[in-house]
Amino acid sequence: MDSQELSSAHFIQGPSSPGPPSGACPGSRTPGGRKKQNWSCSLIVASLVGALGSSFLYGYNLSVVNAPTPYIKAFYNETWERKHGHPIDPNTLTLLWSVTVSIFAIGGLVGTLLVKLIGKFLGRKYTLLVNNGFAISAALLMACSLPAGALEMLIVGRFIMGVDGGIALSALPMYLSEISPKEIRGSLGQVTAIFICIGVFTGQLLGLPELLGKESTWPYLFGVIAIPALVQLVSLPFLPESPRYLLFEKHDQAGAEKAFRTFLGKEDVSRELEEVLAEGRVQRHIQLVSVLELLRTPSARWQLITVVVTMGCYQLCGLNAIWFYTNSIFGKAGIPPEKIPYITLSTGGIETLAAIVSGLVIERLGRRPLLIGGFGLMTLFFGILTVTLTLQDHAPWVPYLSIACILAIIASFCSGPGGVPFILTGEFFQQSQRPAAFIVAGTVNWLSNFMVGLLFPFIQKSLDTYCFLVFAAICFAGAVYLYFVLPETKNRTYAEISQAFAKRNKAHPSEEKMDSAVTDDKTNGRPETDSSSTLDNYVKNRIV
Repeated sequence: MDSQELSSAHFIQGPSSPGPPSGACPGSRTPGGRKKQNWSCSLIVASLVGALGSSFLYGYNLSVVNAPTPYIKAFYNETWERKHGHPIDPNTLTLLWSVTVSIFAIGGLVGTLLVKLIGKFLGRKYTLLVNNGFAISAALLMACSLPAGALEMLIVGRFIMGVDGGIALSALPMYLSEISPKEIRGSLGQVTAIFICIGVFTGQLLGLPELLGKESTWPYLFGVIAIPALVQLVSLPFLPESPRYLLFEKHDQAGAEKAFRTFLGKEDVSRELEEVLAEGRVQRHIQLVSVLELLRTPSARWQLITVVVTMGCYQLCGLNAIWFYTNSIFGKAGIPPEKIPYITLSTGGIETLAAIVSGLVIERLGRRPLLIGGFGLMTLFFGILTVTLTLQDHAPWVPYLSIACILAIIASFCSGPGGVPFILTGEFFQQSQRPAAFIVAGTVNWLSNFMVGLLFPFIQKSLDTYCFLVFAAICFAGAVYLYFVLPETKNRTYAEISQAFAKRNKAHPSEEKMDSAVTDDKTNGRPETDSSSTLDNYVKNRIV
């Protein structure tokens, strides 16, 4: 064995010192030394701090523009009149407002395309840290737009905030997926969805008239964005980088060892490291693949198709359309207009609660039931909602049934489709393919987001309440596809997940032979050096 393999073997055996490493939570082990849980303090802090400065801001920016809409339009009108000497044309105002809202998705697409370039040199953790610069600069631009009398600052700030969101929704799931043990990878990955929902709810809450949703204080709604970014900026540097990134891309054995011990909260990390090193021997001579190379890789074809389908359904399932109808449905149910913003908070609360429950049960139920069940329930409730909206005026209790359907659709979405797609993107692909996979997933996500914002007004105008049947069809198609194609990834290693797709991908026979040879070696107790040599020779002669 060479020096790297010797150090790897020493790492697997582990040191003789039994003391707990820094970052381990008290009580994470029983007196007999048996592990009681897989959560360490460092793992919890990394997930919370990472999500606060990333997915929280994405969710916050989805909802924060709703409350100050009339004040921002008035600001646009005043600014236009001061510069041009006449009031703004209504069509121009509508266009400016549409650009202000939708440019967030364009920025998100740009951010997604930047992730691989930034992450290659900086790693997962430092990509998140650099991303805080986008959030803070965007917050300053948008908060100062009213005092400066420049509407362009608000639009540019929204674009930069979109760049922040695009980077965050790719870098954060990658980071969380790579630092967590497979037993809790789903629960930790669900933190992304939970904080998106908390961000949406916070945006709704701060937008109330009693807080920052007033004409004089609406710029502070955007200035608040800087606070979570600053918290992440001062906290994340004290946590390790992704051990997989250190081991595979930086070849930093000592750094990976330290990161593993910190995140797992224990000294004996032999089982987890053995899985990573087995993957590492295959990928030792493999560089990060490009998006084009990933699209041409037969062994990743169905993983890629599944990610595209789940991400497309994630945005096209009609949840954005729900927000369009919420106020009108609440009004027809007899709720006074001044109380509607407070009732709307219930939607954000349901989102958050459903996402938390999903995070608690995902390791018991698995990804597959939550995703298929979520889309299936959305199909059902979209159908009922179409009926209740059509019969809205036939009975006084029908609008209340519409409200129940809206809450049920939101809960169904957040219980699975709201977070599992990000987890699957991190689980489906090997280390060398993962950045390119997140670029593809993010591109589909943001383009679908932009498409909904662009086309939904026309769909709603043509079909009226029957527009929800379009979304029901999309949810149903997604559920059927996932039922026949998606394997369960719960508690599986990355190699096992790839093997689950091998038959459908019709993987190269030499790959299957190689995998079986490695398995046989382990089963028969033969030394790993033989399989390592075989894997090295295989990789050297293989083009990714």
